[in-house]
Amino acid sequence: MYHILICDDERDIVSALKIYLQSPEYELYAAENGQEALELCRQTPMHLILMDIMMPVMDGITAMQKIREFSNVPIILLTAKGEDNDKILGLGQGADDYITKPFNPMEVLARVKSCLRRYVKLGSAVEEDSVLRQGGIELNDATKEVLVDGEIVQLTKTEYEILKLLMKEPGKVFSSKAIYGQVWQDDPFGVDNTVAVHIRHLREKIEINPAEPRYLKVVWGQGYKFEKQSGGVK
Repeated sequence: MYHILICDDERDIVSALKIYLQSPEYELYAAENGQEALELCRQTPMHLILMDIMMPVMDGITAMQKIREFSNVPIILLTAKGEDNDKILGLGQGADDYITKPFNPMEVLARVKSCLRRYVKLGSAVEEDSVLRQGGIELNDATKEVLVDGEIVQLTKTEYEILKLLMKEPGKVFSSKAIYGQVWQDDPFGVDNTVAVHIRHLREKIEINPAEPRYLKVVWGQGYKFEKQSGGVK
C-alpha cells in the first residue's frame, strides 16, 4: 500500500486527483495548504506527494523545503500554465517532477507510477560494489554517495540518477528524451525544460565553474554527455 498525499487549496482539484488515483494500491491523503501537508508528513510516512505551489498559510515551495529536511519522498509539483519560474525554482529546491494544470488523467497516472517505481527501486536496491570514477567525480552506487574532489555533495534522487546514467557511458550523447525515458522510466510527456533544469542544478553542485563545465557538456541540438576524463574508471 502506497501512501500518497495530495495538497491543493482547490477542493475540486483534490477531488479530481482522488478519482484519477483511485486504486487498491494507494491510500490517499489530502491537505489544503503546505502547513497541513507538513504536519501529515510528520505523522505518516508518505511514498509520494502531489503539491500545489500557490497556496495560503504556507506555499508549496516552502513546505517542500521543510519536508526535505527530514524526507526524500518524491514530490510532484502541480503548476499552472505560465508558472515557468516557479517550476524552475521548485525543481531546484528538490522537486522530482511537475504536472501542468489542467491535468491529463493518463499523464497524472503515468508520472505517479514513474515516481513510485524510482522511489521503491532506490529504497530497496540490493547493494553492489559499483563505483564510477571520472576525474574528480566519484559515484558509489552501493552507498548512493557522490564525491567531488573528495567532498560529499548532496543530490536529489533525480539528479543522482541522471549523473549515474551519464557516467556509466562517458562520452556518449543522450538526448533529453532519452534521459527522461531512462531516469523517469516513462514516456516523455511534455519534457519541456525538465531535464535541462536538472542538468543545470547538477552542474552547480559538481562543477567548479558551471558556466564552463568540465564534466557535464551540452552537444547542441543533440543532448548531453559526461565528458570522459583521463584515468576514469567504470
